[in-house]
Amino acid sequence: MKEQPAQTRWERRTQGPLLGLAVLFAVAYAVPIVAPDADQRIRQLCVVVEWLVWGSFVADYAVRLLQAPERLVFVRSHPLSLLAVVLPLVQPLRLLRLVATLLLVGQRARMASQVRLTTYVAGAVVGLLVFGSLAVLEVERGSPKGNIKNLGDAVWWSFTTMTTVGYGDHAPTTALGRMLAVGLMLSGIALLGVVTANIAAWFIARFEHDDAEERRQTEAIAALTVEVRQLRAEIARLAPTGSPPAGSRPAGSPPPGSPPPADPSVGSSGLTSPRP
Repeated sequence: MKEQPAQTRWERRTQGPLLGLAVLFAVAYAVPIVAPDADQRIRQLCVVVEWLVWGSFVADYAVRLLQAPERLVFVRSHPLSLLAVVLPLVQPLRLLRLVATLLLVGQRARMASQVRLTTYVAGAVVGLLVFGSLAVLEVERGSPKGNIKNLGDAVWWSFTTMTTVGYGDHAPTTALGRMLAVGLMLSGIALLGVVTANIAAWFIARFEHDDAEERRQTEAIAALTVEVRQLRAEIARLAPTGSPPAGSRPAGSPPPGSPPPADPSVGSSGLTSPRP
């Protein structure tokens, strides 16, 4: 077997650990938001965990960049990874670390070709729903005019926004909250389009399979008909010249099963007429 490149081996080995780090980041990001009255040491620990996870993704990007055969091509072909690495360095808000981690996890997840599209869609829906709820709750909780004050309201708002229903009972009032709403709406439309296209592709593939099977049977019948005709022609060619075909009878012979012809020398009374 041909040995895989070092970059491919590294990506396969680090896929599981990076996924675990992403889950750890989600917990560290959610704890201060869900429990704002938590101890200060817990909040500081969560911040440290967030930066450590981000640092791990930065290290992963650096290793992949060093192992790439052409580094400039790697940078151009992985713009989301580069954006996710650079974005937290200029972040004025803690929320940008969430965006960076989502981009990095999504970039690595797309490399796992053995995972089906359904798993991608389900994971994207759950991830956007959870992180969107946490993000909007963090942004809108301190707004004087905001009406998203707890996690239940945030989850309900995220669900109605992603499905583009928008009941209007909960809505963001800050500029950043409205930007999150736009992102969730666009993501929901995109995911709905992916699901619809996937279902339509399944039906089309099914119909094409049935049509192909019907065409195959029709072609097989046509080929068999041609072979039978060729076989008949070959039998006729191999038959002896002048000999009657099999099953035929000479001209003037009585048909099978008929009584033998009467002897003209025998009269109707059954006596033999005298011969001259």
